[in-house]
Amino acid sequence: MTLSSKNYSSWSLRGWLLARFAGLEFREEMLSTDNADVRAEILLLAPSMLVPCLHHGSGPAEVRVWDTLAIGEYLHELFPEAGLLPTSRAARAHCRAICGEMHSGFSALRSALPMNLKARFPGFKVWSRAQADIDRIVQIWTECFDAYGGPWLFGEHRTMADAMYAPVVTRLQTYDVRLSDRRLIEYCQRVLAMPEMQAWIADAKLEPEDIDELEAEF
Repeated sequence: MTLSSKNYSSWSLRGWLLARFAGLEFREEMLSTDNADVRAEILLLAPSMLVPCLHHGSGPAEVRVWDTLAIGEYLHELFPEAGLLPTSRAARAHCRAICGEMHSGFSALRSALPMNLKARFPGFKVWSRAQADIDRIVQIWTECFDAYGGPWLFGEHRTMADAMYAPVVTRLQTYDVRLSDRRLIEYCQRVLAMPEMQAWIADAKLEPEDIDELEAEF
């Protein structure tokens, strides 16, 4: 799997978590943030996102999947027993819908609160459009907990949705965004405590590269 920065790249984290949730054994290939295309993707200036990219197989039979939702669907086909999508048709539709919303929306949140695992901004002032995105995410999570009972967004097992929203959890921590619903607070703690997340964060903190545009206190 080709990845970019573990500190800054929310899309790399999503694809990596999907592969981990699926139980796939894979090798990581890290691209440097000195690469202009990688920096453009991280800074949301690229016309399309080509990282992460899953390379499966070799030679003429190699399959390349570079869209995160497509990676999730591909892994679900390979490993249906991993439960990346819920078992019931209605829940699968719901899961796909909120994953699609994360994939294509929340642009204000992305630009105002970029992922930065090494930074902390206590008392950060969230501007109104980004707050509207946060409010919508809180609504999505609340509806999931009301419908499926937790401890994950779709019940007892982690799904594609938990991978897609994991970078939001890190943003809430980085920018000191407080939640009022105890269930959602505990959900964020649960996501951050996952062994996969702990491993990713540890690697992120070892990254030497800094992107100056994302290091300023806004």
